Amino acid sequence: MNYIQLEKLGEGTYATVYKGRSRTTNEIVALKEIHLDAEEGTPSTAIREISLMKELKHVNILRLHDVIHTETKLVLIFEYCEQDLKKYMDSHGERGALDPNTVRSFMYQLLKGTAFCHENRVLHRDLKPQNLLINRKGELKLGDFGLARAFGVPVNTFSNEVVTLWYRAPDVLLGSRTYSTSIDVWSCGCIFAEMISGVPLFRGRDNQDQLLHIMRIIGTPDDRTLRKIATESPEIQLKQYTRYPKLPFQQIIPKASPQACDLLDRLLQFDPTKRITAAEALTHPYFTGTIPTNPFGIGTAPLGSMAPPAYNYPYQTQVPQPPPAFVQPMHTYSTQAAVQAQQQAQARAQAQQVQAQAQAQAQAQAQAQAQAQAQVQQRQMYSGNIPSAGFDGMPY
Repeated sequence: MNYIQLEKLGEGTYATVYKGRSRTTNEIVALKEIHLDAEEGTPSTAIREISLMKELKHVNILRLHDVIHTETKLVLIFEYCEQDLKKYMDSHGERGALDPNTVRSFMYQLLKGTAFCHENRVLHRDLKPQNLLINRKGELKLGDFGLARAFGVPVNTFSNEVVTLWYRAPDVLLGSRTYSTSIDVWSCGCIFAEMISGVPLFRGRDNQDQLLHIMRIIGTPDDRTLRKIATESPEIQLKQYTRYPKLPFQQIIPKASPQACDLLDRLLQFDPTKRITAAEALTHPYFTGTIPTNPFGIGTAPLGSMAPPAYNYPYQTQVPQPPPAFVQPMHTYSTQAAVQAQQQAQARAQAQQVQAQAQAQAQAQAQAQAQAQAQVQQRQMYSGNIPSAGFDGMPY
C-alpha cells in the first residue's frame, strides 16, 4: 500500500479510521478501513459512499483520493481534517456556542456543500455536527456519505430510517418515504441553531418524543397542513397531536440575531414544501457582506492550534437594503474591492454614454452641413452659376 498507517482516529460499527501519510507525496490523509465479511461482501453503505463521493468534487465536500480493495478489507483514502464540528464546538465554543462570525462562516459553507449535493441530485440524509469536518484552514466539509442516495424523477421511495434522530425532519418522523432535499435543509437548520446556542435544539428519545419536542417550539401544524403532508406522502399515518403555539426563536435562542432567527424560521418549517432550499438560503440577508477570512493568513494555522473559519466566497445579496449594524462587512479589502469594481463599471458606462453622445452630435452636425450645402447648390442652380456635369462626372 502506498500509504503509511499512523495513529487511530476513531472506530465505528463497520469501519476504523486512521491518520496516514502518502509514501509518494508525504501528504497527510485519513484512512477509513472497512473489514469485509467473506459471506456478505462489500457493505452497501461503502459502495454508495464511494460511487457518490467520486463524483462530488467541491471545496465543502470531503475529497475521496483513492480506494484500495483487498480480499479482507476496503480502504478509503480521504483528505485529512483535524476534527469534526462537534469537537470544534466543544473546544472553541463558550459551552459549545460559537461566536457569531464563526457561525456565519460555517453555516455558509454547510449550505454551499449541501446545495452542491442537491444540484447533483444527491441527498446526504445524515447531516449532523459529527459528520461535518473542519481542517486547519477553517474550511468545513461534508463527510460520511454512507446514508447518501442519488435521487431523480419520478420521486423514488426511500427508507425513513435515516438521519440521526435529533436532526430528523418532522415529515420523516411521521413516516414519509417520498421526501426530497428538504430533509437535508431541516438538518442544516438544526445544526445552525446548535452552533449558536451550544446545545441541540430538539432532543427527543424516539420518533414520537422528537415530534413533540419540535411541536413545542415551532408549533403544532393545523389540520389542513397535516392533511396536505399526508396527501403528498400517503404512507404517513396521522394521529391527534397536542396543540402547541409557535414560539419565537429569539425567545428560544436569545443569542441569535434577528436575521439569524428569520433564516432559522425559513429552514425549520414543519411543511417540507415551505422550507427554503439550500441555494435560496445562501441569498438570505443573514449573509450580507463577506464571510470572515482566516486571520492566520494563507496556509495552515500554527501548530497546536486551529484557525478560525477561513471562507471568502464573493457574495452578493438579493436584498437591496444595506446590512444592519450587527452584520457589518468583516473584510475591508473585499468590500473596498467590490466598491472600486462598481465605481469602475459606472465610469466605463459614463464614458460610453459620453462617446455615444459625441458621435450623435457629430453625425447631426454633418447632416446639417450637408443640408446647408444642398440648399446653396440649389440656389446656385436656379441662378445659373452651377456647372453641368457630363457622364464621367466632370464639368463640360
